[in-house]
Amino acid sequence: MPEPEIRELRYFRAVAEHLNITRAAERLGIAQPPLSRAMRQLERRLGVDLFDRTGHRLALTRAGEILFEEAAAVLGALDAAVRRTRQAGLPFRGLVVTAKPGVATRLLLRVRERFRADPDAPEIRVVVSGFGEQADMVRDGRADLAIAACVDGHGLDTELVATEPRVAALAVGHELAGREVLSTADLLAEPAPRWSAPGVVDRDYWLGNPDRPADGPVVRDSAQLLDVVALGQAVALVPSSLAALNVRPDVTYRPVPDATPYRTLVLWPAGSRSPWIARFVQAALEGVS
Repeated sequence: MPEPEIRELRYFRAVAEHLNITRAAERLGIAQPPLSRAMRQLERRLGVDLFDRTGHRLALTRAGEILFEEAAAVLGALDAAVRRTRQAGLPFRGLVVTAKPGVATRLLLRVRERFRADPDAPEIRVVVSGFGEQADMVRDGRADLAIAACVDGHGLDTELVATEPRVAALAVGHELAGREVLSTADLLAEPAPRWSAPGVVDRDYWLGNPDRPADGPVVRDSAQLLDVVALGQAVALVPSSLAALNVRPDVTYRPVPDATPYRTLVLWPAGSRSPWIARFVQAALEGVS
């Protein structure tokens, strides 16, 4: 029996997400009967049941759960390949690099200056992205490289280019602000901000201690994070460079020596053979030395 078609995998993902043929058909813009036939055909191709149809509503079998996860990776890789191929045919022949504002900005500026000094080097186009978006932008082909912090490295190669201490950001007048040095244990009872980005990984790292609950306000970026700190709604661990760039009358910073250092990494597609990506990574390493 032939292998599943891409169209069938896209149909399957829609049905699996809705667990309702009618709603999935509406989303896909097709009629319900051909979608049902496509799912039966896919099951015959694979030789397994993907859906449990015995109850009042559809449910995924164990095989269906596996295909749901694997199909996402296959379709994501295909979409990224199509996007990169189309980009290769456009007039712009440079490198697209993404980073969130703040810590990465100075590093990006130094690397771009190194590239500009080489007449044969491609142009670097910088795309500003939000917290937690960088890895996905490289994986799906919207960017060639990214500068980011703690990430899920699936499908990526990474290089650690810098580490720096983290400090506690506290509201002026907070009882802990009266101490010169803090520890992660001192923060256990303090509300911690929660990042809204679904791609944020290693939450223990951001909390500073696995026993510290993430029970503070949801934030989307560093500016919002410092605002909730200033209002006394949370205590946050931030890179020392971010603290230096954000001196405010309503926020104070204290060192936390036992907090895991902030890590800055360069990310690019796993297995890439682009010499200019390699040159960018080397320039980033030299830029922090």
